Order: sequence, then structure tokens, then C-alpha cells
Amino acid sequence: MRALAKTERASGLSLVEVPKPTPGPGEVLVRVEAASICGTDLHIYKWDAWAQGRIRPPLITGHEFSGVVEAVGPGVRRPQVGDHVSLESHVVCHTCPACRVGNAHVCLNTEILGVDRDGGFAEYVVVPAENAWVNPKELPFEVGAILEPFGNAVHTVFAGSGVSGRSVLITGAGPIGLMATLVARASGAGPILVTDVNPYRLDFARRLGADRVINPLEEDPVAVAREMTGGGVEVLLEFSGNERAIHQGLSALLPGGEARILGIPSDPIRFDLAGELVMRGVTLFGIAGRRLWRTWIEGTALVYSGRVDLTPLITHRLPMSRYQEAFELLASGRAVKVILDPKA
Repeated sequence: MRALAKTERASGLSLVEVPKPTPGPGEVLVRVEAASICGTDLHIYKWDAWAQGRIRPPLITGHEFSGVVEAVGPGVRRPQVGDHVSLESHVVCHTCPACRVGNAHVCLNTEILGVDRDGGFAEYVVVPAENAWVNPKELPFEVGAILEPFGNAVHTVFAGSGVSGRSVLITGAGPIGLMATLVARASGAGPILVTDVNPYRLDFARRLGADRVINPLEEDPVAVAREMTGGGVEVLLEFSGNERAIHQGLSALLPGGEARILGIPSDPIRFDLAGELVMRGVTLFGIAGRRLWRTWIEGTALVYSGRVDLTPLITHRLPMSRYQEAFELLASGRAVKVILDPKA
């Protein structure tokens, strides 16, 4: 079969021919119909410092994908052959203290598809059966491919006391931030403010339901937030990982508000623990992946019901043979979700 792999410790990826895998006990073989490029994949493609410290070639990359169950290994009752599935990328141990208390999304022994073990940029992939989420067969495969990252947005928006009837600032209008805009709007938040330095992404946020978009290079997000809300937003949803944006978001919070942080800075950052958090009574949530499996239930309820439409976020569809063009599109900032067809 064909696969897109990191074959050596250098920038780029390679389209290779590898043996079709066979599912073992508790595993399923999935015929991949659509795969989406994530920011993590871009880090691996560029071979940046994070990738150099984490990735062990050879490795088939990709962790956002959907397809059809082609075969099941011994002991598997669900899913069944022919089922249409999306894949949870976190493979967890179920035995560590975090898993045992219901926090498998932060399992101490997590392995990630396409990062720690072979992923979905391939015609076929073997995954644990429990990682396959069965979708209605009418759900487009390209939408199924982005349910996994959509779960990050759902987890962030629904953490703490939610956003219904509350003012929200979203810092970072990348794919997850844009998905969070959709979820916040569907959940009854308002006003919804979105910041980013990319005009293309800001225009997307506006069209997806943001009440106000702010380019921090042109105006002060803190001043705008305080003016629109009469003092500050009640909830900060942080997706940028940018130190300045994080400080701006915390400053824009109403005292007693909630900060939910998914964005990961490339380096450690400094902040005023007393002035920005403690003395202002801010509650801070670190958001990691998706709560298993609560977030999948919540997220698919939004999509299956039609309350959230993810199709506008799919800006490009390309055959996997044109993967270099696909990665360059994403790196340019002129794309949101780029879907690869492994068969082409």
C-alpha cells in the first residue's frame, strides 16, 4: 500500500510503498478514505525542534482521518466490518492512575497515532478497536476526518461552566479556534470576540459567527473586549500559544472569569501569577485532547444534529500524491483544513 512517511531525520516526508498491515487481537484494519493535515503534522514535516525530540523514523504520519473498517482482529465485537469510522488518536493504557480515575485523556502512557505509532496518511491503518468511533454512513468522510480536532474545540468550550449566555474571547483563529467559534455560537455564547494576526483567518471567524474580530497588530484586544462587555469577558478560550496573546486574553478577562488554555507555546513563558490570576480570582483550565469518550458524545451530537456544520472549514481537497502542495498551503496561512485522498 502507499503511505506518507517520515523516513529519515530531516525535513519533508516521503511517499512510500509498505506492506498492508494485519489487525491483531483487539485491533481493526481501516481503509482510509480521507485524512486531514494538522499543525502537528506540519511540525513533523518541517522537522522542527519539537519533532526532532519526539519523532522516531521510520513512521507513517497523520492522526486526523476517517474510513471504513475492512477487517477485525480476534476478540473484536465493535466496530464491525463495513462500519464508517473516525479515529481517536490517543491510545491509552487504562491502568495508570490518571486512567483509573476517569482522566484517560491525560493517560501517563499515551501513544498518539502518527506521532508515536503509525498513523493514517496511508491507504490502510491498524488501530485499537476501541479507538474507532462509528459514524452514520451518510456523514461525509472528509467531515469524519476532522471530528478528532473538532473534539479539542468542544472540550475547550464545554470545560468548566460552559459558555451559554456568557461573553467569550477566542485568541487564535486557527482551525481549532474557528471550530470553537462555531461551538460557542451553537451553545448560545455572546458576544464572541476572536483575535488573530491573519486577515484570512479573521474573515473566516467573522463568517462563522464571531460578533467582533480583532487584529492585535491594529487595535488593542483588551480595550475592545472591555468596551464591548462593560468590563471584561467571562470566558477566555486560548488557542494561539502566543505569549502576548495569552497575556492579552488574561487581561481581558472579567475578575472571577475562566481561562481555558489549549494553545501550547513553543517555549516557556512568564506571567504574573498574583496579578493575572490569584488576585483576580481567575479559574484556569489546561485543556488536553478530548475527554474519552464524553467529548466525542458531545461533539458528534452537535454535528449529527446539524447545529454545527464543519464543511466550510474544509478549504482544500488534494490527492495524497500532491502532499507537498498540501503542506505548503497550510504553512502559507491561506488554508484551514486540507484533506488528502490516500487513494489518489
